[in-house]
Amino acid sequence: MKLIIYTDGGARGNPGPAATGVVIAGENSEPIKKYSEYLGEKTNNEAEYQAIIFALKKVKALYGKDKIKAMKIEVRSDSELIVRQLNHQYKIEEEHLQKLFMKIWNMLIGFGEVKFVHIPREENKEADNPVYECLDGEMGKKTLF
Repeated sequence: MKLIIYTDGGARGNPGPAATGVVIAGENSEPIKKYSEYLGEKTNNEAEYQAIIFALKKVKALYGKDKIKAMKIEVRSDSELIVRQLNHQYKIEEEHLQKLFMKIWNMLIGFGEVKFVHIPREENKEADNPVYECLDGEMGKKTLF
């Protein structure tokens, strides 16, 4: 079985209020599940990493540890930096991002084949939209009094 996971993270202000968007799709890119999560104050890069962590946790919860070992998973992101860091093409200099990188690599121990692929932003709308819907919802909850 193959899954394609679209991930996105964003922060307003960088750092600022941040959220993730995740779409888990089948081999034909047809969405199976869509998620978003509010993160609080984060940078864009932290939100991008958190989106991948969130996605891997959701896949494990949906399919179980036995099935994910036999799966082929392609994680698609419009963050060239994060994809290149996860593919060992770029060095990670920020300590807080190194910790998130390690968290992902530790999570991958329980998975079968996982690839990280950079895609253009236009191809990531399914994951991008929930980020801003989540942020708009959280921002709308805040009141002065």
